[in-house]
Amino acid sequence: MPDQPISIAQYYHERTKYDPQTIASKSKGLDWSQQPHPFKEYKIGQTFDLKPYLSRQTVPQKGDFWRRISRILGCSYGLTAKIATMGSPLYLRSAPSAGGLYPAEVYLISRGTEFLPAGLYSYQGQSHSLLLFWESDVWTNLQSACFWNPVLENTDIAVVTSAIFYRSAWRYEDRAYRRIFLDTGHLLGNIELSASINDYRAHLIGGFNDIQMNELLYLDSEKESVMTVIPLADLLNIRQNLPHSTTALPSATTTLYPEIPEGELLNSLHRATIIATDEKIEATVTPSNWEDKYNFPFCLKVSVTSRPVNWGEDLIALESTILKRRSTRAYSGASLSLDELRALLHFTYQPQDYAGQNLDPNPDYFDLDLLETFIAVSAVTGLEEGCYYYAPKAQELRQIRFKNFRQELHYLCLGQDLGRDAAAVVFHTADLSKAVAKYGDRVYRYLHADAGHLGQRLNLAAIHLGLGVSGIGGFFDDQVNEVLGIPSDEAVIYITTLGRPKVF
Repeated sequence: MPDQPISIAQYYHERTKYDPQTIASKSKGLDWSQQPHPFKEYKIGQTFDLKPYLSRQTVPQKGDFWRRISRILGCSYGLTAKIATMGSPLYLRSAPSAGGLYPAEVYLISRGTEFLPAGLYSYQGQSHSLLLFWESDVWTNLQSACFWNPVLENTDIAVVTSAIFYRSAWRYEDRAYRRIFLDTGHLLGNIELSASINDYRAHLIGGFNDIQMNELLYLDSEKESVMTVIPLADLLNIRQNLPHSTTALPSATTTLYPEIPEGELLNSLHRATIIATDEKIEATVTPSNWEDKYNFPFCLKVSVTSRPVNWGEDLIALESTILKRRSTRAYSGASLSLDELRALLHFTYQPQDYAGQNLDPNPDYFDLDLLETFIAVSAVTGLEEGCYYYAPKAQELRQIRFKNFRQELHYLCLGQDLGRDAAAVVFHTADLSKAVAKYGDRVYRYLHADAGHLGQRLNLAAIHLGLGVSGIGGFFDDQVNEVLGIPSDEAVIYITTLGRPKVF
């Protein structure tokens, strides 16, 4: 048994940390003969081809529904490139994924509309089509599994995201659970924004009966599981202009468990995070304290208020940015301007200022109050080098350590040049004990999905501004806190590097 009565989520986090003393001994070569296939296939079903509806050009009225759905799915998880390799081609999608492994699958559930018969649909990204693999009225079952979430009373379609664990675990082993939910967050960012582009509102549901949802979609729960449910409210239908509802529900907190061997940590944690009760349990509400955290009286404080990023008429620039987004592979080491950093932070953390551009001013997350943001600044013109705490509500940077961290960042990011050559590196952290106290072990899902969602907004703003950006899920966990001066009770969840792309 563990020495401390910590939850299994905290135990998993400790056990899957990278440490410079042990990482080499734990590293295993990849078995390329077992490389996972990135697409789920069904042998039978009715296909609805979405490719004819990708254009923004006016289509007949009956095609408008299909045009909107086609563009939402294409921008959320559609293919954006095909790269030849020595083996099977590498397909890139609109949402970033660690190692290009794409563990997520996307489904659509229809209540039954004029254009979309009631039933279960799989989004087939390789052919950009919907496959109806189960034609039946399942909406009541969906409502039951989601504890009768009120949004489902007035909506007709819902996107469901799942994850196939092995796709990520093949490379990242037990630590893959972190990356699976970071990738889920990237996908949620795209779904939120692409829904707004097409006059839908994405309502996020992370609290549901996992067993019922997996059975509803006929998933093998030993290998895959539902991650999120996202009803799409049609904003062109006044009946579907709906108030927000609960996004996150707690699970149990497991503190009694045996020593878990390597290779079984991922599945053990996942089983502990499920909700299998028929009774909805609300989380304990605690007041937000964003603006007051790390507010030292004599530290340097820099305002980062900014004008909104301009996404152009009808959000054309946003849609094109989603489709052309790529993770940067190398930075030049050149500086960003303070105004550029301000713009990046503004789009990521100040959505209320984008209502005038037809974006959701209050998009759904699970619980952003549980996440903190720190930024290691190496080269931002007009800003001293060092580590800063970012206070979103006050819109200011608060310096907690003065130093150039380029070489340390190279080391902390497992020797990746991205850390050394970036102009700024964003760290999302969370107090795990506080988070588990509120949501149980399931909070581990919520924290990583929210961090990935924020990371995706950083991705898109950076690409739109002509900058480089790349997320990093592999780092020396404890050493990040030690080197940068981040308090030890803040667990590092995600890292996003920002800079100027290197031209080859």
